[in-house]
Amino acid sequence: MNGNQIEGLIGMLTTLGILVLLALPSVLGVVRDRRIDRQLRQARRTRAAGAGAEPESPRRRHGAARPA
Repeated sequence: MNGNQIEGLIGMLTTLGILVLLALPSVLGVVRDRRIDRQLRQARRTRAAGAGAEPESPRRRHGAARPA
């Protein structure tokens, strides 16, 4: 490898590193949101199974102004 190729490799790796640093918070947020959604679904199923009722549809309780 000559000097130009090494400089190109360093530039490419630097660009890739910056891209990873910029994308990492978004990826971590998506993973966190999916984990929370999974926990909420599990809690809803557990609560419905304990009450002996069918799980509630998420569309039923959409607005805060509607009575439960």
